[in-house]
Amino acid sequence: MKILVTGYTGQLGYDVVREGQSRGFEIIGVGSKDFNITDELVVNDYVKNLNPNVIIHCAAYTAVDKAEDDKENCWNVNVNGTKYLAKTAREINAKFMFISTDYVFEGTGELPFIETDRPDPVGYYGLTKYEAEQVVQSLLSEWFIVRISWVFGLNGHNFVKTMLRLAETREELNVVGDQVGSPTNTSDLSRLLLDMIQTNKYGIYHATNEGFCSWAEFAREIFRIAGKTTKVNSITTEEYPTRAVRPKNSRLSKQKLIENGFEPLPDWKDSLKAYINALQLEVK
Repeated sequence: MKILVTGYTGQLGYDVVREGQSRGFEIIGVGSKDFNITDELVVNDYVKNLNPNVIIHCAAYTAVDKAEDDKENCWNVNVNGTKYLAKTAREINAKFMFISTDYVFEGTGELPFIETDRPDPVGYYGLTKYEAEQVVQSLLSEWFIVRISWVFGLNGHNFVKTMLRLAETREELNVVGDQVGSPTNTSDLSRLLLDMIQTNKYGIYHATNEGFCSWAEFAREIFRIAGKTTKVNSITTEEYPTRAVRPKNSRLSKQKLIENGFEPLPDWKDSLKAYINALQLEVK
């Protein structure tokens, strides 16, 4: 099985390639320097030349705040790039997996969003990801769409690394406490994605580590595991204004995973502990 993974320089793409290599797959990770996904001819030529059996599309424009003002680039990457890849996948008859986000929902209420809930994004980034979901469904008869949230991995920047860096110089931090979701280790996620693409259990899935917390609770657990004494003050979303609106409710139901026989990911606290241990080993 030959697998093409876009977004290799990001957190999830990097771990998907690493996991695929450990399983003995012929897996090729590509980033923006390898080919421009916003150029249809380039995408078509590159992918046809490679002729993969599977495309796992992790690449995305993910600068949520910047997207509000940089709309053309965000649309080109998230919507057009996905369209060009999906069209080429159709031509070469490759399985296609699109990685989406909790930001496709409006983020109100306290119940977990189920896979069939109607998306209603409140920010431009979320809008482009929802548009891309629709593009995939319109171009292909069989597809995987996997919505994820709050990811952290060894490669690239994330909330865990930021908190650990700030803890070196700060005794106290203000962190938003009224946005709730599931921190998700890309190492766990990559295993699930590769299990999934070996099946024909197509559809929309939500995939995150088990359990929910706020960003403030997430920060406190990071410091507890890492043995840091930095105090975390829980503040409201309104006290930490950002250019883009963030969903207050990013809880995602994983019922579809369970119904289709996929093993749920570990609890986020256990996975965070394993991740911080792996980070500390990297430093040594």
